[in-house]
Amino acid sequence: MRYFPIDNQLFIHNRQRLTNLLKAKSLVVVNANDIMPTNADGTMIFRQNNDLFYLTGVDQEETCLVLFPDHPDPKFREVLFLRETSELIEIWEGHKLTKPEAEQVTGIAQKQIYWTSQFEQIFTQMVFEAEYIYLNTNEHTRAGVQVQTRDARYIDEFRQKYPLHHLERLAPLMHYLRAIKQPQEIPLIQTAIDITDKMFRRLLGFIKPGVWEYEIEAEMMHEYLKNRSRGAAYSPIIASGANACVLHYIDNSQQCQDGDVILLDIGAEYANYNADMTRSVPVNGRFTERQRAVYDAVLRVMKEATQMLRPVISGTIITGKLVR
Repeated sequence: MRYFPIDNQLFIHNRQRLTNLLKAKSLVVVNANDIMPTNADGTMIFRQNNDLFYLTGVDQEETCLVLFPDHPDPKFREVLFLRETSELIEIWEGHKLTKPEAEQVTGIAQKQIYWTSQFEQIFTQMVFEAEYIYLNTNEHTRAGVQVQTRDARYIDEFRQKYPLHHLERLAPLMHYLRAIKQPQEIPLIQTAIDITDKMFRRLLGFIKPGVWEYEIEAEMMHEYLKNRSRGAAYSPIIASGANACVLHYIDNSQQCQDGDVILLDIGAEYANYNADMTRSVPVNGRFTERQRAVYDAVLRVMKEATQMLRPVISGTIITGKLVR
């Protein structure tokens, strides 16, 4: 990975926090995302499942975490499955985690790390001791999933093999945990913000009448990549003139004209943590009187709204359990 190593105490602590919220005799399965195909033998860039990364720090495909804190055998209380590498894989795809490396990344003991090909053999020694099975789904309110994900596929597989187990939703617990950032997460988020800040200042010196939106995008990516970012946190919106009125304009294909205002909705990713920034700037460096009036009106609303923000407690913790 491009980013610097992350203290594995973050992932150890995250797993502990999750197990504190589970019902007795519960088992949790968290899968990596799939590598999605394009055409022929091409694939999209791999992006790890956020919850698996949050619990392990593993940024690699074909990974699975199984937690069972009440299992009578300590070696089955947290188990990690990794893709077994080979000389051919190393040549074609590059280095994959070894078991000692995975122990260093995750804080899971090497004797509790297995190859993904061993999943069924190990899992059957665990699952029949469990009463509740927590599985993951994408429960974001704006999610519009058009393809079957690894999570959805695994739910189907699990129901077929173990139809009498009681399934629970993992997503609400992960949403609750991830909403409050841990001390080790703050510098990672700050790094994503700092990279975004550098990028925006670079763009301020580049934007002028006649440049193309995609040229601005290229400048953006240059700054991201040279600062250890994998790239944009989300599809960037670089919208000049009337394009700024399209809520999710991502073509970034038009030429910026003198007198335009350009909307930039952009942010860097760093170590799977994202920054998100929206700014509007005049293409020629100066607002017209009308543009400035609109800009100032929005700025006043933002400042007033910021003054209204207060910490809000949305749940209560009693003896380590989340009460809803």
